[in-house]
Amino acid sequence: MGLDRVSSPISLLALSLFAIDAQGSLLQELSIARTPPPGALDDEAVRLVAVAKPGETLPLRVKLTSRAAEAVPQPLDVINDLELVPGPCPASVPAGGVCAVSKPWRLVIDDVDRRHPRLTGGALVAELGGSLSVGQGAKTDTTFPVASSFGKSRVKLRVRLVRLRQGGPPPIGRDTNDAVRLARGEIDRASSVWGVCGVSFGPSIETDVRVVDPPPPHLLSLGCDAPALAMGGEIAFNVDGQEARVSISAGTSPRGAARRVAAELERLGFRATVSDNRRTHAATTPSSDVLVAKKTGQLATLSAPKRGPISTDSALDVCIGRVSLEDGLQHFSDSVALSGTLEERTLIKAFDDGDPSTLDVFMVPSFGGDARIGESFIFTDHGAIRNVVIEDRAGLRAQRASFTLAHEIGHVLLDQPGHPDDFQSDTPTSLMDADAVNATAFGPRRLSVSECERAHRQSGPKSLPRLLAPWSGKK
Repeated sequence: MGLDRVSSPISLLALSLFAIDAQGSLLQELSIARTPPPGALDDEAVRLVAVAKPGETLPLRVKLTSRAAEAVPQPLDVINDLELVPGPCPASVPAGGVCAVSKPWRLVIDDVDRRHPRLTGGALVAELGGSLSVGQGAKTDTTFPVASSFGKSRVKLRVRLVRLRQGGPPPIGRDTNDAVRLARGEIDRASSVWGVCGVSFGPSIETDVRVVDPPPPHLLSLGCDAPALAMGGEIAFNVDGQEARVSISAGTSPRGAARRVAAELERLGFRATVSDNRRTHAATTPSSDVLVAKKTGQLATLSAPKRGPISTDSALDVCIGRVSLEDGLQHFSDSVALSGTLEERTLIKAFDDGDPSTLDVFMVPSFGGDARIGESFIFTDHGAIRNVVIEDRAGLRAQRASFTLAHEIGHVLLDQPGHPDDFQSDTPTSLMDADAVNATAFGPRRLSVSECERAHRQSGPKSLPRLLAPWSGKK
C-alpha cells in the first residue's frame, strides 16, 4: 500500500511517530489498498511505529483520523484507540531507541472494505488527495498525505440528468435537487474506486451536474441505419415551420448529401452543423448527421413535410432523430456500437460542448429492454461520439453492487470496449467484469496494476484524449 519509501534512518527525537510498510520501509505518503486483504500476510498493510529515547514514555494508544481532500478537510473516518505494543525497533531506527508498534492496518475505499471478513487489523476509509493524521487526544503529532504510486490525476466530468419528457420528472430522485444529490453520490463512489489508480472525479459538489429536458427533434440523419450512395432524388422536411427542399444527384454519398442539406439550412437562416459518423459493421459507407439550431443557438425542431416522404431517393434514407424516453433509450448493438443508435446520437449531440478533454455522463430513466444499465463510447472507435457514458436509473440503484458509473468510465479511461472475462477466466471481484453483481467486499470493485497503468497510458496527458490532468490533490 505504501509509496515513497525512505531508506535513510529517522532522526531520534524525544518522540517520533512514523509508518512502515510490510517490508519495514519508512513511508512518507500512504496509499489506499487496491486488493482485498489476503489474510495474515498483507503486502498492502501499514504499521505505525512510535520511537522514543530510553527513559521517555511511549504512547500505548493513538488516534488515527482520515480526512477528505478539501480546502477545509472534513473527517472521513477515525480509529480512536489504535493499540501500540512495545517491541523491536525497525532497522531504520538508530541504536538506543525504544519502540512500540501497532498491528497492521489499511486505508480502504469504503465502509464495505472496512468490514472485510479477512481484515484482521484495523482499517480507515480514505480518499485520494486527502490525509491521515496521527495523534493523542486532540493533539496531532504526524500527518501523512494520501497519494498513489500512479500519481494524482483528475478527470473533468459533465453530467446531464435527462427528464422523461419535457418538463417531466428527473430520471432519478424525487425532484431536481434530489436527482442532483444522487448523481453527486454516484460520482463520489466512482472516485473512491478509481482513487487506487490515482484518479479522482471530484469534488462532486463542484461537478457540472444539471437536470435537462430531452432535446427536440433537431437532427437529420443522412443514411439512417443503412447508409448507401444516392440514386438521385429530393430531400424535403420542415424546420420550425419553414420547408426545406434539396435535390441530391446520383452517386452522392451521405457525407456529401449532409453538406448540401447544411448549405440550404444556412441559406434559410439556420445554423447547421454536420457530424460524420463512423461506418458501422453492417454498412458500406458511413452516415452523416446534420444538427440544426436557430441563430440564437437554441435547437430547432424538424418535422416531415406536409406531403410526401422525407426522401424520394430509392437508396439514400433520411431520418429525423427523436428522443422518446417513455419506452427507454434505444441502445446500440454490437453492429452499430461505433456510431450509436439514432436516438442516442440525437440525445448526445444535442449537449456536445466541443471539449474533447471532458468526459460526458448522461443519466436517463431507462434503456429499452431489460438487459442494460450502462454503456460507453470510447475514443478508439474514432466516431462522432467519444468519451461519453450513459447510465440509467437501475444502474444508479445498483450502487456498490455494480459500481456502474465507475465501470463505464473504466471503458473510456482504459480505451477498451471489452471486458476481461470476455475471453479469459471470470473474475467477479474485478470492476471491469462483464456481469458481476455483488454489494459485498467480494463484488466488482477491484482494479489491477495493469489496468491502472493502461488508464494512465491511454488517457493521460500524452494520449490523444488527454482526459487525465495532473492534480495537486487539493480540492
